[in-house]
Amino acid sequence: MISSRVAVAVHVLAYLAWKRDEGGTSERIAASVNTHPVVVRRIVGALRNAGMVTVQPGVGGGAQLARHPGEITLLDVYRAVEDDEGLFSLHPQQPRRECSIGGNIQAVLQGVFCRAKVAMEEVLERVTVEDVGREVMARAQAGGCCDAAHVAGGLVEAEARRG
Repeated sequence: MISSRVAVAVHVLAYLAWKRDEGGTSERIAASVNTHPVVVRRIVGALRNAGMVTVQPGVGGGAQLARHPGEITLLDVYRAVEDDEGLFSLHPQQPRRECSIGGNIQAVLQGVFCRAKVAMEEVLERVTVEDVGREVMARAQAGGCCDAAHVAGGLVEAEARRG
């Protein structure tokens, strides 16, 4: 099952991409996500283990991207923070084998669920953290976000540094 860990992890990475020169503490990131810093630290730990972020402990420390956001796909993020149980669960108890439906339903559903997972992974593989950040910033500017001018300036500066 896909949990909210993927969404929170992408949020963390997009935040770190936006604050690339500063990095981010778990408290600041948690404020953006609107969650507890412990949740962010757990996600950051998984992202660190996957080589997406580095962490500097202590005063003045925080997390920073270890790779360019254009090199991190959402499939990478998904694999870093989700277990491999699958998207869908089957029956909690084995269906009755003597029944025509019960004896065959799980094999049919497993095939469907496998195809659904492959399709999802193909989509996630084509989207990067940079793509998400770009779209978030465009929406912030279009919506008149209170921080949109600052956000836009940060993007322009980030693009110029990469340029």
